[in-house]
Amino acid sequence: MIMHTLLILRHAKSDWSANVEDFDRPLNKRGHKDAKKMGAWLKQQKLVPDLIVSSPATRAMQTITNVCDQLGKNAPDIIWDERIYEATLDELLKVISEHGKSAKCLLLTGHNPGLDHLVNYLVKGEPSRSATGKLMTTAAVAIVDFGEEVINGKRQCARLLQVARPKEI
Repeated sequence: MIMHTLLILRHAKSDWSANVEDFDRPLNKRGHKDAKKMGAWLKQQKLVPDLIVSSPATRAMQTITNVCDQLGKNAPDIIWDERIYEATLDELLKVISEHGKSAKCLLLTGHNPGLDHLVNYLVKGEPSRSATGKLMTTAAVAIVDFGEEVINGKRQCARLLQVARPKEI
C-alpha cells in the first residue's frame, strides 16, 4: 500500500523593513530560524518530500532553502513555479494536479491567503487554528493525507493529519 502525502508550507516570517518590491522581500531573522526549525521537524517526522514545488518569491525561496538544508542530502530538486506567487485556489489546484501524480510526498511552498483556501478546500472537517485564530501562520506546514489516492485537487478528498506551527512544536 502506497501512501500519498501533500505538505503545504507557508513561507516563513518576512522582513517588512526591507525596502524592496513584495516579490523580492526576504526573510527576517526569525523567519530563517523558523524555516530551519520546520525543516528539522519534517526530517524528524520522516516527512521528506520526493518532489518540491515552490513560489520563486525571495521569502519562499529562502524558506525552502533553509528547510532543505535541514533535510540534508535527501532533499530533492526544487521546481520554481511562478503561478504559486499570489495564486488563487484554482491556480494552486492546477499546480497540484500537474505534479501530484508523480510524487508520493509532494511539498508545496507558497503564500496566503491561497494556502488557507487550499487546505480548507482539500480536507474534510474544520482544520485546527493557532491561538490567534490563524490556520497557516508563517512557516506552518499542513500535512494532508491522500491515503492510496494520488495527490489531487478534488474537494474534501483528503484527511488533515496535522498543522504544525513553529511556536507549537
